[in-house]
Amino acid sequence: MDTLTDGVVTLERWRPEDLDVLVATVAGSLEHVGAWLIWATNGYGPAEGEEFLTGAAERWASGEGYEYAIRTADGTLAGGCGLMRRGDGREIGYWLARSCTGHGYATRATTLLIAEAWRLGAPHVTILHDELNTRSGAIPQRLGFTLHHKEAAADALAPACSGNDWVWRLERPA
Repeated sequence: MDTLTDGVVTLERWRPEDLDVLVATVAGSLEHVGAWLIWATNGYGPAEGEEFLTGAAERWASGEGYEYAIRTADGTLAGGCGLMRRGDGREIGYWLARSCTGHGYATRATTLLIAEAWRLGAPHVTILHDELNTRSGAIPQRLGFTLHHKEAAADALAPACSGNDWVWRLERPA
């Protein structure tokens, strides 16, 4: 679905017209986002935004991933999230602008993505985060995920990362 909402946050499919606000939001939180996510480590400008939006549209069309802007009730861009195909399940990822942390927006967005994963027929959902990123790890704990395993990070590391990912898993309810 292009739009998901719980009345507090709205997840909207990324669109080309989101470029300016995406770039401004990421650029305004580079230290915060770039500490944990390699794509924001060396700056984030229009070229990076266009590349992301083009890739997001391609992943949406192929069914490999559904990526959304997280918007607050007043329409402010709070961050982004996604529901990506991983094997027979789905993986959830999320990021927030520094000014939007601590309000429950990522937890609410994740709850909406879990419901969408079940609607799509996924048997399970996973969330990965660096073991040092305790704020990110609080979300799967809060939502009833089980710590499934720890693994070496597969991707290049952002500055604050340890190189070890915790993998949380939530099974589809019977």
